[in-house]
Amino acid sequence: MPTAMEKRLGELLIEENVVSQGDVELALRKQKETGLSLGRILIDMGKASEWEVAATLGKQLNVPFITLSHYEIDKDILESIPEELVHKYKIVPVDKTGDALTIALADPSNIYLLDELKLLTRCQIIPVISFESDIKEAIQKYYPNQRGGNFEEALKDISDQSVEVLDQEQIGGGLEDVELPEDDLSLQADDAPVVQLVNLMISEALKMRASDIHIEPYERSLRLRYRIDGVLHEMSPPPKKFQNAIISRIKILADLDIAEKRLPQDGRFKVRAHNRSVDFRVSSCPTSFGEKVVIRILDQSNLQVRLTDLGFESTIMKKFEAEIHKPWGMVLVTGPTGSGKSTTLYSALSTINDPSKNIMTIEDPVEYQLLGINQVQARQEIGLTFAAGLRSFLRQDPDIIMVGEIRDFETAEIGIKAALTGHLVLSTLHTNDAPSSISRLTNMGVEPFLVTASLNMIVAQRLVRRICPECKTEIQPPADLLHTVGIDPEPGQVFYEGTGCANCTGTGFRGRVALYEVLVMTDTLRDAVISGAPTNRIKQLAIGEGMQTLRVAGRNKIIEGRTTIGEVLSATVEDTLYETPVPVDQNAMTVQ
Repeated sequence: MPTAMEKRLGELLIEENVVSQGDVELALRKQKETGLSLGRILIDMGKASEWEVAATLGKQLNVPFITLSHYEIDKDILESIPEELVHKYKIVPVDKTGDALTIALADPSNIYLLDELKLLTRCQIIPVISFESDIKEAIQKYYPNQRGGNFEEALKDISDQSVEVLDQEQIGGGLEDVELPEDDLSLQADDAPVVQLVNLMISEALKMRASDIHIEPYERSLRLRYRIDGVLHEMSPPPKKFQNAIISRIKILADLDIAEKRLPQDGRFKVRAHNRSVDFRVSSCPTSFGEKVVIRILDQSNLQVRLTDLGFESTIMKKFEAEIHKPWGMVLVTGPTGSGKSTTLYSALSTINDPSKNIMTIEDPVEYQLLGINQVQARQEIGLTFAAGLRSFLRQDPDIIMVGEIRDFETAEIGIKAALTGHLVLSTLHTNDAPSSISRLTNMGVEPFLVTASLNMIVAQRLVRRICPECKTEIQPPADLLHTVGIDPEPGQVFYEGTGCANCTGTGFRGRVALYEVLVMTDTLRDAVISGAPTNRIKQLAIGEGMQTLRVAGRNKIIEGRTTIGEVLSATVEDTLYETPVPVDQNAMTVQ
């Protein structure tokens, strides 16, 4: 039941115009189900920020707020509270003067905790408010052995872990009869510690906005890594002795065969976490010291389906929207694995989704469910390939078709014929840039005249990490480094980088933004393709026609202060043809 103090917090948030009455009522109802604090629920709902809740809570309790990252805490002060209490209650000692001990915590209204600390330390406790994420960052900083979730501590005090991620009714039961084919059966996949460890692993990954969890066995250790904003970060791993039980537990959730350890397997499961449903794809692969497991996190709440959120510049977005609203033709999105091609296609489909249109997709796998769109999972083993699905779609009276990837001539041929017969076809290719996609199609065996007749637009994209807004700092890079990305700095021009803070877990980056290279098929380019022009020539003409390359898109994001030079250099290659667009002689087809 919500306390009077928590109800008062809700009233204060309403008075400060942070949330509405309806938001508070919904949060109070959720609190009865979850037991979490009102402030935490409002933050998880996205209705209030950590700062707004902390400031209001401080005003309510007359407790000051501090930013822990601005303090350097002495070792003697850190030792004033037993380390296990720091992790158990998520608190940080900040200062000690005489018998007065200042403690930073997220919820100073917990008078029982303050009384317990007073008894244990025999000090007068002075509470101050700090962000929950700031406290976590400080604990990781001052207690480095506990970084990324302390699994040993979770085992010692497992009942106190507030990790309620996996809903057993949703992901299946029947674990009572499971037997692990291991020499040591003392650790079963459904033992409470093992279940809690997997829950903790998943919960931490969601909190840190990870897209993948890597569990890698070695001879004497177990490695745990999270991919955050496209980069793998090593975390504190579970004990090696739990390796087989943890992997078996994950395989049970994903409905995989736990007795089969010689062959790779793939599965998926869904959980209820932080008041939302999250899908997980699981892939296991045998290695020298056990099975490596990679869990892909498909969090619908992280899917950006609005084109304005993706990183398109205004002029490029107008071109993109114009092409995806055409009644027929083909739109291709290219780039390496993990470059956000699927997200761009989902955003396009959401933009053009309309009850008057029949939209069908065939994907491998179906990553996100989109309301109003018929999505089909490709199954190679039963003959349901992209080509077979496409062929079937043409008998389903479609208006718009999305194909997960064009991998072979058969898929390309059917897709192009669909585009020529009055359908809008969206798909992806694995190529380095937009112009080389044309050569890729012709190398598959598609006739150039069919490519030019069907193709409306090609979009090449890359993802770069976005500078954290909380620790964004002005810098002045060396002029030669700026010249490598095509920037000739003006006097007084400012550039930025992130210094690292609790908001970005010390990386200086939070989230990612896309770089786009958009090639719209014009008559000039069509003539060049039909005449057999090589990729280099097509790129020259496309730049002359106004195509912005990936490197130029990255340069613009640097100037806007959204990413760094290092990110752009790692994601793009130098434009060796032209630094600026050049005029094109339409008759001679030569660059002036």
